[in-house]
Amino acid sequence: MDTTELAGTERSSTARKETFSLRLYSFSAYSTAAMVVSFIPLYFLDRGFSEQQIGIIYSTGPFISIFANIILGMASDKFRTIKKLLMLLLFGQLVMISLLFPIENFALVCLVMMGFYFFQTPINPLSDSLLLLSSSYTGTPYALVRIFGSLGFAVTAYTFGLILKEIGSAWTLPLALCTIAITLALTTRIRDYQGSARKIDFSGFFKLLRQRDVLLFFLIILTISIPHRMYEGFLAVTMRQMGASDSLVGLAWLVSALSEIPILFLLGKYGHKFKELPLLMIASIMYAIRLWLLSDIQDPRWVIATQAMHSISFGIYFSTALRYLSRLIPDEYRASGQAVYAVVWTGLAGVISGMFGGYVYEHFGRETFFKMGAGFAIVAAAAFLARYYFSRSER
Repeated sequence: MDTTELAGTERSSTARKETFSLRLYSFSAYSTAAMVVSFIPLYFLDRGFSEQQIGIIYSTGPFISIFANIILGMASDKFRTIKKLLMLLLFGQLVMISLLFPIENFALVCLVMMGFYFFQTPINPLSDSLLLLSSSYTGTPYALVRIFGSLGFAVTAYTFGLILKEIGSAWTLPLALCTIAITLALTTRIRDYQGSARKIDFSGFFKLLRQRDVLLFFLIILTISIPHRMYEGFLAVTMRQMGASDSLVGLAWLVSALSEIPILFLLGKYGHKFKELPLLMIASIMYAIRLWLLSDIQDPRWVIATQAMHSISFGIYFSTALRYLSRLIPDEYRASGQAVYAVVWTGLAGVISGMFGGYVYEHFGRETFFKMGAGFAIVAAAAFLARYYFSRSER
């Protein structure tokens, strides 16, 4: 074997190891996401908070995340690091969760959760940037690494649901601390990928955001993000009110997370053959159907069946939206673009669904709440379709 072949073999071996480390990291990072989405709302519900109070808790965090995502995205672009920022954010999460243990006052809980969301919400966009940038080195498509995040979410949602059913929701915070600590340890094993090393011109980035296509895209994303956050934020509470146990809630999240894995795999292999905007329209229509069905379901076991629709709604939407975003925004602005996407997807949508949605849920009921979400999804589907036809006519 000559020197070139030996170097190629070593690079291939290193790339495989790096892919393995990235998959472990993704698995663990989304395990924490499962705790935040599936069981922390139930933890607050069992502590005596009302649906509207939970909605406020759910929205104050995303509100502060608007600033967190912009700050961290720009910091990543300016200081040319993602890994170090991930470690800082994970350490901050450990501190915030630890502070929650002795607190009973609602206002203080909101304050600490704002701190937690400041450190938690930038994790996904920074991780996505890392995974997207790593693919050129490892040769592994983004979706084939992100699948392990879905697997981590699924395994954690179901396993911890069974555990919490036996030992009680009071153990929610200790389990969350464990998943965060493990993710922090795994972060030390991954490389610090970055895009172009060119000096960042932030004025150019803001000019980019003022472009019509970019602005329209983020506006439509906000429209579909609102029903997603409504579904995500109040599904566990809805199931609990139907009489579901923590294990059944965990099973519901297991089904949704597992359902997106084959879709992510197929999109990773064949997604480039399909136009993004029609795919996003299909995902939005599926969101509308899911929320409409949930407005009428009375037995929590039927909710699990609707969770399988997650494969088409979120599975197609998430991967396709990122692919479309990567075409709109150059690599040197990738982390900042991901940050703005997260501001819309998590921050603005979270504030609207938490504050306004929580009020609607408590005062007008579940049926009105989810039908309103379905209406937002239909508007988003029409907007994606219109954008597709206008973009074709402009060529």
